[in-house]
Amino acid sequence: MPNTVKEQTLAQITTIVKESDALWVVDYRGLSVQQSEALRGIIRAAGASMKIYKNTLVKRVLAELGLPTLDTVLSGPSAFIFIEGDPVSIAKSLKIFAKANPALDIKGGILDGREITSDQAKAIADLPSRDELIAKLLGTMQNPLSGIVRVFNGPATGLVQALRQIAEKKSAA
Repeated sequence: MPNTVKEQTLAQITTIVKESDALWVVDYRGLSVQQSEALRGIIRAAGASMKIYKNTLVKRVLAELGLPTLDTVLSGPSAFIFIEGDPVSIAKSLKIFAKANPALDIKGGILDGREITSDQAKAIADLPSRDELIAKLLGTMQNPLSGIVRVFNGPATGLVQALRQIAEKKSAA
């Protein structure tokens, strides 16, 4: 019976890791039940999920999938945050939560198939989100175009103003 449970857990971990774009590993020791529930709520709201598995099972799945096995990170109790989509928003949420609850420690994780350290995960939190970057890119692309429109519109605007002034002079006379 234990082997079937272990195999089901391995299959579940494999499925979640394959569907995830990134994986953060955190140390949750020292958090109260209320703080843990608040953390889960924040993570859920940001579009991710937090699970607790045995480190050895996660290492086994990561090795089978050809991903870094996180040997330096997976020691002691670990919670795994599986991220689908933008990892920056989750990193920001974790950083904010960790400031208010110093017991939470971001150990590291996997991003784009590469292992990242705790410092790198915290640096990712300082990046602008995907939506912010897209908005900045669109703004940057739009500025030259609006300038070109103004340049092309200039002669026509000048002609209209000149005709209006001529009309005003004729109507005044």
